[in-house]
Amino acid sequence: MISASMKNVSKSFGTNKVLKDVTFETREGEIFGMLGPSGAGKTTIINILTGQLSVDSGECYVSVGNNEIGLMLEHDGLFNRLSCLDNLIVFEDIYGIPRARTLEALERVGLTDAKKTIVDKLSKGMRQRLVLARAILHKPKILFLDEPTSALDPMTARGIHALIQELRDTGSTVFLTTHNMEEATHLCDRIVMLHQGAIIEEGPPKDICQRHDSIKTVMDLESVFVKLTGGGLA
Repeated sequence: MISASMKNVSKSFGTNKVLKDVTFETREGEIFGMLGPSGAGKTTIINILTGQLSVDSGECYVSVGNNEIGLMLEHDGLFNRLSCLDNLIVFEDIYGIPRARTLEALERVGLTDAKKTIVDKLSKGMRQRLVLARAILHKPKILFLDEPTSALDPMTARGIHALIQELRDTGSTVFLTTHNMEEATHLCDRIVMLHQGAIIEEGPPKDICQRHDSIKTVMDLESVFVKLTGGGLA
């Protein structure tokens, strides 16, 4: 079953055409990755699918309502003067979520001991985990994660990876953007490669590598991207 899709979508900001005839679909219960360098159009696609931007042309579809979508975006939107728990209580009240589930979300991201810590005192990794807790608080059916492990240390990133896989295994669809080849290879059931606003390749990571005669290592997707575009993902 399709969870989200785009068909022939184009989007411009002034004279800058950031998406060019983009077509893809995500399936229920998978981790779908969008791989590309900064500026390729990944965040614009998430903003369109979540109703924050309109398209110039084409069609987009999301199978659930806004209250069934979870978001972890570049700008975290946390309340810096509130504690971790109080940040989640704001959304607990909005969604009518019981306190037990809020505490469970903090536990799942490893922030139980920091629940009374003021957000302004958190490390970058702890902030990322709190944003993820907020995103999963209402048990969304589709979770949009925009580079969720960017600038995190390897141990924190592995913890977030494990939680993302757990969410997929319990039925959520995860839409993940990244420019990290290892992350995409390790996590994603399928990916699309985005370059200058256009999709240049798609499919399971191993299948993409095989189509381009690459050896199956974590650097394969980088090699394919260079082959297709003449440039890397950084």
